[in-house]
Amino acid sequence: MLDLEVVPERSLGNEQWEFTLGMPLAQAVAILQKHCRIIKNVQVLYSEQSPLSHDLILNLTQDGIKLLFDAFNQRLKVIEVYDLTKVKLKYCGVHFNSQAIAPTIEQIDQSFGATHPGVYNSAEQLFHLNFRGLSFSFQLDSWAETPKYEPNFAHGLASLQIPHGATVKRMYIYNGNSLQDTKAPLMPLSCFLGNVYAENVDVLRDGTGPSGLRLRLLTAGCGPGVLADAKMRVFERCVYFGDSCQDVLSTLGSPHKVFYKSEDKMKIHSPSPHKQVPSKCNDYFFNYFTLGVDILFDANTHKVKKFVLHTNYPGHYNFNIYHRCEFKIPLAVKRDSADSQTETCTTYSKWDSIQDLLGHPVEKPVVLHRSSSPNNTNPFGSTFCFGLQRMIFEVMQNNHIASVTLYGPARPSSQLRTSDLPQ
Repeated sequence: MLDLEVVPERSLGNEQWEFTLGMPLAQAVAILQKHCRIIKNVQVLYSEQSPLSHDLILNLTQDGIKLLFDAFNQRLKVIEVYDLTKVKLKYCGVHFNSQAIAPTIEQIDQSFGATHPGVYNSAEQLFHLNFRGLSFSFQLDSWAETPKYEPNFAHGLASLQIPHGATVKRMYIYNGNSLQDTKAPLMPLSCFLGNVYAENVDVLRDGTGPSGLRLRLLTAGCGPGVLADAKMRVFERCVYFGDSCQDVLSTLGSPHKVFYKSEDKMKIHSPSPHKQVPSKCNDYFFNYFTLGVDILFDANTHKVKKFVLHTNYPGHYNFNIYHRCEFKIPLAVKRDSADSQTETCTTYSKWDSIQDLLGHPVEKPVVLHRSSSPNNTNPFGSTFCFGLQRMIFEVMQNNHIASVTLYGPARPSSQLRTSDLPQ
């Protein structure tokens, strides 16, 4: 049984690990993976058709804990303990819930002190007692009648007509005064861990198409032992097609991983595949997982030839490998009665709305199957890739965009085609 410390408006954890409000989804998953022998039976709950309409939930079924992440920014918004019999809880080092201590109304009063009068929800038959950043729900279905009290004459918990022995059914940790209005806070400094994160990414374009990226970056601290005095720093960096490998390293820093492309399986879609001979060297990616960006370099010139922006939607094969890239892409839209105008595509745009702006692609989509080995199947199904304005949109079956691949200016001897897909 887990023994955890409750910190209102901040976290739930112990000396080894801590679930902190505002932490990215990937960090919470990393904690669960590292302690998989202790924390077992974790469910990932999300809406398959409308992933932005409901919170993304990690349900620790063995421990009675739910971690609710904001559907948009994918940071931890609410920590819910829905079964207090499966976990030990303490506040300021003193237990208020364990096998020997029942979390009664008297125990909560003793451990946390007085607060404002609670709220009774007759539909749920739950009595909600709220502190700042912390709420308790008491089960009242065993009562003979609903609780009675006069708010104008209530003075703390003692004035509420709650029978002795009423125990906590659920506990919530959140940011602010109201559970209903709470939002995921900004990422705490303790969660940066020496990494750089992208607040947003703007796609730059010239007259013909994308020309590069402008990234607004966040970082804090520069090593162990400095977090006490660390402050978040915000700065902007730009990378362009044609930048050298050294340019990108000096602009964005070292990538998390360097990936060398294997033989290009999509060459069969090129105009003359029989003329292509195996290359002696392979193009390579710089993978920036916390930015949600991949950068492809040409093997011969070592210059940028492709950017890949990842949206990290649940239900995609690469889910939780990359942090969500909050991108904005200007799209050139031609109107019948006016000059071309510019519309914006974002991480949350749906493919139907993009097609309405740009028109349907001339070529049919290429179906992209992903699997880690020939014997493995992709449980999430295939995606469809459409090419428009030197960009390839990878579209999921729920109409959301899984990734956008940006290409530099076409070489004089080659022609950009939809079939030139990310590998």
